[in-house]
Amino acid sequence: MSLRPLNPRSPFMRKADTISLKDSIDAMLKAYKLNGKLSEVRLVSSWEKIMGKAISLKTQEVFVRNRKLYVRLTSAPLKHELNMARGKVMVLINSEMGEQVIDDVVFL
Repeated sequence: MSLRPLNPRSPFMRKADTISLKDSIDAMLKAYKLNGKLSEVRLVSSWEKIMGKAISLKTQEVFVRNRKLYVRLTSAPLKHELNMARGKVMVLINSEMGEQVIDDVVFL
């Protein structure tokens, strides 16, 4: 079995004016202004990974509204502890996400 060289006129060759799928998806998200919303959804879905299993077990609800993260907790002592470390929680979340996703955290 011999290997044949690629035919330059082959329909499977990449054309010079094509862009990668990642670049086209990024362009679409930017055009429809969905980058922020996508980051918020990724934040809510990765809450357990960011904060850990113990805190996520005591978490009832997590949602983002107007660049504020709202977290409803079932434990009053945990709520007080997280309120005291609010700045650290914001830095942890934004560094994990790789961009400034939220401006404030409210523990309910």
